[in-house]
Amino acid sequence: MVKKRKKGNLFKQLGLPQLILAGIIIAFVGLLLVRLLGEQPRVAVDDSAAVTQESIQREHRAFITKLAPVAQRLQLTYHVLPSVTIAQAILESNWGTSQLATRYHNLFGVKGTDPNTSQILTTKEYQNGKWIEIHARFQVYSSDTAALEAHAKLLAQGTTWNPQQYQHVVAATNYKTAATALQQDGYATDPTYAQKLINVIETYKLNQYDQ
Repeated sequence: MVKKRKKGNLFKQLGLPQLILAGIIIAFVGLLLVRLLGEQPRVAVDDSAAVTQESIQREHRAFITKLAPVAQRLQLTYHVLPSVTIAQAILESNWGTSQLATRYHNLFGVKGTDPNTSQILTTKEYQNGKWIEIHARFQVYSSDTAALEAHAKLLAQGTTWNPQQYQHVVAATNYKTAATALQQDGYATDPTYAQKLINVIETYKLNQYDQ
């Protein structure tokens, strides 16, 4: 008669060295799976961020390319440096995406008085050492080109109360002098306006359009 073989304990059959090795293998496989599963979403997020950043840069280049020829043409008549004109449009309209820019072609935040050619909107201004929200009437333009030309005329011909107000800007032969003159001559209430313009010009090499 054949004797039945007794089933022994699995741990006793494998022995301690084999158990240790098996534990190491299981732990390694587990860590590998966790790492792989954890990295996949991050890679997807990184790829998405890269695509978004590339799209933004493409839009920025397109905005500059659209304005540059017009700014250069206007320089011949009004003597305003294109780099400064483009940088102002970038800052004032947030790359052409502000409500003023998209709906009314107002690239420079120019205020208006005539109800037939302006709209009342909310904006922020720097007054008495702080930013405040105000409601004001802003000029409406038929196109971005019209806004650029009106801006160049303003700097060249000044305001109704001071025709010489921006003559330092027009006389400037480099963007740093022109940006500083804009702030000193009272174009903007932001105390860091000149430096912001200079930063934009240097970041995007806008001085390449100056003639």
